[in-house]
Amino acid sequence: MKKPIVIDTPEALAKGLRSLLRRDPRLRPINRTAGKWAERGIAAGDSGLLRRQPGFASLLRIIIEQQVSVASANAVWRRLEDQVKLVPEDMLKADDETLRGVGLSRQKARYARALATEIAEGRLDLGALKHMSEEDATTELVKVKGIGRWTAEIYLMFVLGRPDVWPAGDIALQSSVRDLFDLKDRPKEKEMDILSEPWRPWRSVAARLFWHSYEVVRARS
Repeated sequence: MKKPIVIDTPEALAKGLRSLLRRDPRLRPINRTAGKWAERGIAAGDSGLLRRQPGFASLLRIIIEQQVSVASANAVWRRLEDQVKLVPEDMLKADDETLRGVGLSRQKARYARALATEIAEGRLDLGALKHMSEEDATTELVKVKGIGRWTAEIYLMFVLGRPDVWPAGDIALQSSVRDLFDLKDRPKEKEMDILSEPWRPWRSVAARLFWHSYEVVRARS
């Protein structure tokens, strides 16, 4: 049985990038725009490696990162770590005052408790996800209140190291794809999926390349 690909080493990331550039030469300009994104990303801890431990805390952190800046999410996370032991049982014991005090909105506090409840009561087994397909794992995750497709896909990419996840609804990703293909508007999810077909089975690497290029272009402008 063929061993599944997992992006958990610099070598795996480099292999994916080489394959992408060979399969689709249209990606070479964006790779040049991003510079040595893989090497810099690895050094900065933003490489697409298996850099977060699977489990409740990593999924909770992605929920906290929804629709806020990286700086804001990191600040909330640091305060939460100081106040609450990041396991489901302790999250369920944390009162509203504590969660508001660290910067969690009422909505995200509800999401945090919903996730903790699903795990504590045995309805969500995060350990079982590694044996599932991307689609099955996503379906399992989105059953939890507060977890949409984007959150599930980010967990698969950045925690489980899945190589072929494509968060087609991500606005920054759509913007970068629009720029590469010189499109008038940001492509919708269906068009994003069609455009990404040549990049299988390394779409997680392609997504990181586009994200890094987006950040570089935005910084320059």
